[in-house]
Amino acid sequence: MDNRRFKTAGALLISLFMILGGIFLPAPIWASTVQVEVIHGQDRYQVDREFPVLFRLKITKPWYIHGAEKGESALIPTSLAFQKTPGLEITDIKFPQAEKKNFDFSPQPIDVLSGEILVRATLRVQQKASLGKHVIQGHLSYQACEGARCRMPEEVPVSLTVNLVPSDTLVTLHNQDLFLAKEPSPGPGTGTGPFRPGTGFLLSLLGIFLGGLALNLTPCVYPLIPITVSFFSGRKQMPPGHAMLHGLLYVGGLALTNSILGLSAALSGGLLGSALQHPWVLIFVACVMVALAASFFGLWELRLPTRLTTAASKNYGGFFGSFFMGLTLGIVAAPCIGPFILGLLTYVGQTGDPFIGFIYFFVLSLGMGIPLALLGIFSGAVQRLPLSGDWMLWVRKLMGWVLLGMAAYILSPLLPNNWGFPSALALLLIPAGIHLGWIDRSGRAPGKFTYFKRVLGLLMAAVGCVALLWPAAEGISVQWLPYDQKSLAAAASKKQPVILDFYADWCEPCRAMDEEVFSDPGVVRLSQNFLTMRVDLTKRQPYQDALLRKYKVRGVPTVLFLNREGLEEESLRVEYLVSRSQFLDRMSRALNGPPK
Repeated sequence: MDNRRFKTAGALLISLFMILGGIFLPAPIWASTVQVEVIHGQDRYQVDREFPVLFRLKITKPWYIHGAEKGESALIPTSLAFQKTPGLEITDIKFPQAEKKNFDFSPQPIDVLSGEILVRATLRVQQKASLGKHVIQGHLSYQACEGARCRMPEEVPVSLTVNLVPSDTLVTLHNQDLFLAKEPSPGPGTGTGPFRPGTGFLLSLLGIFLGGLALNLTPCVYPLIPITVSFFSGRKQMPPGHAMLHGLLYVGGLALTNSILGLSAALSGGLLGSALQHPWVLIFVACVMVALAASFFGLWELRLPTRLTTAASKNYGGFFGSFFMGLTLGIVAAPCIGPFILGLLTYVGQTGDPFIGFIYFFVLSLGMGIPLALLGIFSGAVQRLPLSGDWMLWVRKLMGWVLLGMAAYILSPLLPNNWGFPSALALLLIPAGIHLGWIDRSGRAPGKFTYFKRVLGLLMAAVGCVALLWPAAEGISVQWLPYDQKSLAAAASKKQPVILDFYADWCEPCRAMDEEVFSDPGVVRLSQNFLTMRVDLTKRQPYQDALLRKYKVRGVPTVLFLNREGLEEESLRVEYLVSRSQFLDRMSRALNGPPK
């Protein structure tokens, strides 16, 4: 009896230790984040047929895994693969539509999967397959992230056991409610949190608004100013306040047309965004941009069908007339503004966010429509505008270079890592400045415009040169030494504090820390007081598991501060993307100790 009580007490103590360990001990970075369950549609499978199978993925909260499509970044997509088995094959593996989530470290939404999802596939049983039980081995590959940190890429083994019977055997169906259910779709632009506009978003809106203002200087829109003014001034007998209402309706018509375009592009973001992941699609869109730029340089002329422009140019009276003019402005001016609309549609389609699609095109419409409406309301101001002339041809060529910049932006994901859009844009600015400032023959007669174009051309070429040389000047960053236990011990003996950074190429927050924090001049200067050492987890190394256990690292980025005795200052640990000011504060505290 006493022996039985002793065993029972021992079992309870072991269970208690296991429970407490699961609560208080941190989950290591190598622990599995996803559990895979195979769901069968029937108890047995006949030979020479095809059957649907399901795989239920349970993703531990608060982690998520990336979508099955490879995007522009280094994030690792999720995949499910199986080994070749004689007579058996798993094909047509389809993951559910990923949801788009915005993160501070990425300018673009990222496709993620979270919670519990079903992956559909087809089991093909060939006629030559032998009867009886078979096991198909496979694995699920994924990378788990949470907010501003990521785990190492993981693989979970998956085993599919099937019992094969003759083709005329009766079987029992299972789980038909799951197999017949339609796949739920989160919808384009869906995120896990509310949209939070930041400084970058507001600057984007300002740039789009200024772009709309610039479109008024194109040869297709500028000549419409006298038409708009005459339309408004022909209503001199309007009661007070009606002129303002006409102007609002004019801008509202233009905003409605463009906003519907933006909203449609965003709502089709799932299709358009996935199509734009393919290099050949990006190359095709960029070629379209280059062809449209060639029309701006006068190599060919872009014209709309006469019937369409005639229908859009009809004049209606009353408030509807003002609304209709704004509604059809985009059609009449399409040869000039169409290429820019196409470029913005491509960008909005990549984001897949309906709010972004609507607000971007609404702001663009305000930039285009407000100047025209104000000139129409205050018709006397139109007399102060410069007359059409050579300067408009120069503006047209300027817009052609802008289109080439759009093409460079579209192709930027295909450029080498050490290039990208900024370098391509810098290379465009130099020939653009030379062409617009000196080679172009518009406004050859001496005057203010000649001086203006030369000054602007010189400025563009200078900015391009500085941008090309800037990476060399900006190449200063924290100098990381590869992890070495002897160097770490030597630093402790010399009473030198240490910054130990756990990093990986597949960790987007880590890359953001490199670009935004570790390249800051203040951080670089203060880092010279530390031994800066980096543990690169991009590829698995034998020593990594013990090191991760030692420092209780759960994810990356993780930055540790070791004091002069070689002990970690746990209150200073960084386990997510932080700002430069926050990191500088931790560095100062590591050097000087906490404030007294």
